[in-house]
Amino acid sequence: MSLSVVVPVYNECENINSFLERLIPVIERINIKYEVIFVLDPSSDNSEEIILENIKNNINIKLIKMSRRFGQPAAMLAGIKNSSYDYAVLIDVDLQDPPELIEEMYSYTKKGYDTILAERTSKIGENFLRKTIASTGYFLISKLSDSKIPMNVGEFRMISKKIIGYISDLEEKDFFLRGASSYIGFNSKTLKFDRQQRKQGTTKYNKYTGSLKIGLNGIFSFSTKPLHYITLLSSLSFVFSLLIFIFYLVLTGLNLFVFKYQFFVIILILFVSSLIFFSQGIIAEYIARIVPDIKKRPSYIIDKKYNFDNK
Repeated sequence: MSLSVVVPVYNECENINSFLERLIPVIERINIKYEVIFVLDPSSDNSEEIILENIKNNINIKLIKMSRRFGQPAAMLAGIKNSSYDYAVLIDVDLQDPPELIEEMYSYTKKGYDTILAERTSKIGENFLRKTIASTGYFLISKLSDSKIPMNVGEFRMISKKIIGYISDLEEKDFFLRGASSYIGFNSKTLKFDRQQRKQGTTKYNKYTGSLKIGLNGIFSFSTKPLHYITLLSSLSFVFSLLIFIFYLVLTGLNLFVFKYQFFVIILILFVSSLIFFSQGIIAEYIARIVPDIKKRPSYIIDKKYNFDNK
């Protein structure tokens, strides 16, 4: 048995060494062949130099450097596609997700599970706004997705080579690991843990716009329900508009040229206009996700790969 650990990195020089100091002993206790794949969006700090220095001291550490900043989802996809072992763990470098849980995850692979998820029971130190945004996003993704996406489960997970193969076969440009994993299916196990505060620094993947993008990927890449809701809302708005118009005619004594009830007409116009703009926004979001597929642009471009000749 062997294990690939995929770690997206962007301006995380404060955390890399601490992360490895906790991760490596865990893997050594499991006592299996392993590789740690750092996937680096080009950073303004010395993250790249620190990783390369660690490669000198540990032949199991590897580095993929992107040609530009493609974001965390693309970094994870690049790591998954370039992993070569029996199982892969997706984990952030900031130590909010505990590397120690990997040992328990691995124990469930021996019981035949293809996916072992990590569910956050609490988020220590998380501010109210961040918690609210995350909770709302999880709720919407869970309710709107065509496949069941678990609540309070992030990217931190262990997946088998079978799952890795199916993910690699997907051709979607807006990669959403939680949705892809749920869509593929097979048997899964969920472990619970308390998510810790970051040990050093702050997240460099924008914590609000990044979360919003991931949330939109979850809704629009793995659900057609919003389109069905547009149809329902359009039907309801037509009925509502018709009733208001009839009510307006009754109040004016069936005289279309009496304008003392303009208020109802204004409400009608505002309602219909708002619905039209809302519907156009949802349709535009779906179209925006189709365009990259039509153009067949890759999800990411790799600049350099370090230490991948070592097996």
